[in-house]
Amino acid sequence: MASLKPLYDVELVDCARANATQGIEVAAYQCGYGNDINSFTEELKKACKKMNLKAKKLGELITDQDMILKLGSGEIIAPETSIYL
Repeated sequence: MASLKPLYDVELVDCARANATQGIEVAAYQCGYGNDINSFTEELKKACKKMNLKAKKLGELITDQDMILKLGSGEIIAPETSIYL
């Protein structure tokens, strides 16, 4: 569900990250910025800087864990070795 008001700081980064795979337009809308992509990107840059995140574009917020969760097809991803740490 889209936020009724613009998000900031940690909440903005979390929302943007959760919607990053759907594109900047969807992420901006879901984070409460509607069609105002410029304000969304400026606030996201500020939030990332506060959190010491080195993301320069929306796609860089997507983590490996996000990609694994996106698979969600029931596939088991495991190493081919039986060595345990």
